Amino acid sequence: MHLLVRQLGLTDYGAVLAAMQKFTNERTPSTNDELWITQHNPVFTLGQAGKSEHLLFPGDIPVVQSDRGGQVTYHGPGQLIIYLLINIKRQKLFVRDLVCGIEKSIIQVLADLGIPAENRSDAPGVYVAGAKIAALGLRIRKMCSYHGLSFNISMDLEPFERINPCGIQGLSVTQLKDLGGPDDLSRVALLVVDQLVQQLGYSGCRSVRAD
Repeated sequence: MHLLVRQLGLTDYGAVLAAMQKFTNERTPSTNDELWITQHNPVFTLGQAGKSEHLLFPGDIPVVQSDRGGQVTYHGPGQLIIYLLINIKRQKLFVRDLVCGIEKSIIQVLADLGIPAENRSDAPGVYVAGAKIAALGLRIRKMCSYHGLSFNISMDLEPFERINPCGIQGLSVTQLKDLGGPDDLSRVALLVVDQLVQQLGYSGCRSVRAD
């Protein structure tokens, strides 16, 4: 099966969250799986179990309650967001398979760019020398996933200092540009999508125009 890839451009988090929920609620057993690629306007998001104590001083950046897993994170321009709207039962994936597939995809992209990275058993995501470069949060409904990954490419990292990223006090955050990697989000998105296709067992992907 092929994945459909939609390029959404720069978006508001709340609008895309509502669209993901609608897509998941209305999908049928024959609905194609999709990847949505976007960047968000500046926003802090709190996961289902998110604790407000991890929002240290959000200032003028809005805070949105989300239904994904995980704690608090920041999204902003220059950060690659890929949402995975996948029927995991049809794709013969367990939730752990999906999490591992996302992490392995980013780790492999970084390896191909000459940057060693790793995951952590105690905190999902991808890390370079102890600093977090990619976060992930998922929601499963009716055996279908939504939400996905955020990958720091070329952005203002200052807002991460206003929170405990992913609920971890003192966690360092990094980005691809600062590690000598490319700052072209479109290029990096293609690399990550190619790895996701391989890691999650799809035969290929094709791009479609966003509605």
